[in-house]
Amino acid sequence: MSDHHHHGHDHDHDHDHDHDHMHEEEFDTIILTDDEGVDHEFLHLDTLEVNGSTYFVLMPVEEEEEDEESDEAIILKLGHDAEGNEMLIDIEDDEEWEKVADAWESLDEED
Repeated sequence: MSDHHHHGHDHDHDHDHDHDHMHEEEFDTIILTDDEGVDHEFLHLDTLEVNGSTYFVLMPVEEEEEDEESDEAIILKLGHDAEGNEMLIDIEDDEEWEKVADAWESLDEED
């Protein structure tokens, strides 16, 4: 599989990581539409490759800043719909989710 999309991030970059991670403008914003047709805005925190699949780590962009407790990153898998268009799909399988969450946590700890 040589058709990986790299968004120009080079993973051996050496700038230091002690800046505050809440600078929203550093991340791409992704709009996802739910089953009711409601748009939700997410920050694209990271892209992971696990077992040959691509996963996006997203953080919901909340309007109400005071509700910090709900800052829960979600992980969606890059899949394709019936027409072959790329789409993000929920990870149905708990074991798969664990693997991806572990991979993200270990990446996160390298800072």
